[in-house]
Amino acid sequence: MLYHLLTPYADQFQLFNVFRYLTFRTGGAIMTALLIAFLLGPSLIRWMRRKQGRGQPIREDGPQNHIIEKAGTPTMGGVLILLSLVVATFLWARLDNIYVWIVMGVTLAFGALGFIDDYLKVTKQNASGVVGSLKLAVQFAVALTAGWFCMDALSAAPDAPAGLATAVPVPFVPLDIFQNWFNAPGVPLGLLIIPFAAFVIVGASNTVNLTDGLDGLATVPVMIAAGTYALIVYLVGNIIYADYLGVPYVPGAGELAVICGAIIGAGLGFLWYNAPPAAIFMGDTGSLALGGAIGAIAVASKHEIVLAIVGGLFVLEGLSVMIQIASFKLTGKRVFRMAPIHHHFEHLGWKESTIVIRFWIIAMVLAMIGLATLKLR
Repeated sequence: MLYHLLTPYADQFQLFNVFRYLTFRTGGAIMTALLIAFLLGPSLIRWMRRKQGRGQPIREDGPQNHIIEKAGTPTMGGVLILLSLVVATFLWARLDNIYVWIVMGVTLAFGALGFIDDYLKVTKQNASGVVGSLKLAVQFAVALTAGWFCMDALSAAPDAPAGLATAVPVPFVPLDIFQNWFNAPGVPLGLLIIPFAAFVIVGASNTVNLTDGLDGLATVPVMIAAGTYALIVYLVGNIIYADYLGVPYVPGAGELAVICGAIIGAGLGFLWYNAPPAAIFMGDTGSLALGGAIGAIAVASKHEIVLAIVGGLFVLEGLSVMIQIASFKLTGKRVFRMAPIHHHFEHLGWKESTIVIRFWIIAMVLAMIGLATLKLR
């Protein structure tokens, strides 16, 4: 919004010229989201405590210390994240950019679904919420729509590489190889790119949701992923940098750095209140929305596969659940003491703070490996 309001007057007032710079607006989004979260946090937490009474229901089959230590903690802290994220994004981003609307549409839709899920859990005082099949159906409907719009936007971009809209670039593999084999800068999927995009978005959303089981465990890795993708979208959205690095140029993708900045700021502000012992949980309102946002950014920037590296911690959490379920159904035995895997380490006697910090370190290492894909081709 500020870009559209102030840049027309940049010739008269030289100070307004800074709003043309993506880096400045990204920094502004970080600070705005952080400030909003700081200011609204205490009052929102007090209001949530009054409205929710006993707070988020704790799984009875989970670690017993959770029942004692976390009982009564309010949930739906994702509302604070979304408020900070939305205001900061619409204040600092260019609103004529289609990718901004696609990513924010996914974020708000998934956030609304998570809010309904959290509301049902709190009012019914059980851990069920929205029926799983219905939740997945809504997520895929939103994600398929987002995938189609991303494909359509890239297809219509005159400067985009031919065939990129329906192709999936592969990290560590030079683009020339795919150009020679398929005449496209990646593996060509045709219209299958839409369900593939939906799988990435829904997968990211639900694995972040699974990771959100300990105080601060999901928040920092999400910020790390957002910071990583802020750099990625900035580079792939600049034709000079993209050509130098040998990555596909995605016109307009650079503007998503503002959303990434807003995620970082909102995450930092929320972490102030979510740090152990948490005063509030983000709930599905926050985890589904943030995961969906990161997934949509990966799709829009044509770095879908890189997300499996950058978000490797989320992939690990999701795989641990899938392995546990498959093993129990096939053999009647469990591979882990409890899934997701962070609970397995709790049962092994690791302290919560130890698990959280070590998982943060893993997320940081994976992010650096993900960034290496920009150069190692």
